[in-house]
Amino acid sequence: QVQLVESGGGLVQPGGSLRLSCTASRRFFSFNNMGWYRQAPGKEREWVASVYVGGITDYADSVKGRFTISRDNAKNTVYLHMNSLKPEDAAVYYCRLNTGYELYWGQGTQVTVSS
Repeated sequence: QVQLVESGGGLVQPGGSLRLSCTASRRFFSFNNMGWYRQAPGKEREWVASVYVGGITDYADSVKGRFTISRDNAKNTVYLHMNSLKPEDAAVYYCRLNTGYELYWGQGTQVTVSS
């Protein structure tokens, strides 16, 4: 069973920054695609960003230019650097590991953007 442990959420003012981390308990982490998703109250979970095997990244239009996803394969960890945060970025953020035939989710970390 793969476990994903997220951290780094919290309360930040509009325009501020946060860095989320997600560490996986899985061997051969570097062979898996990783993604970040978020879910705001009353809304469906939405894709935010992905980093693929080899380091290629992709972003939702709503966060492009403000968020950066990265991975450290030596630490089995994926990061989401969030800058210029807006109130509409507030949500529970989840990381996802995709083995190609199975999906694993973290427990989520709350991000609140408020003055």
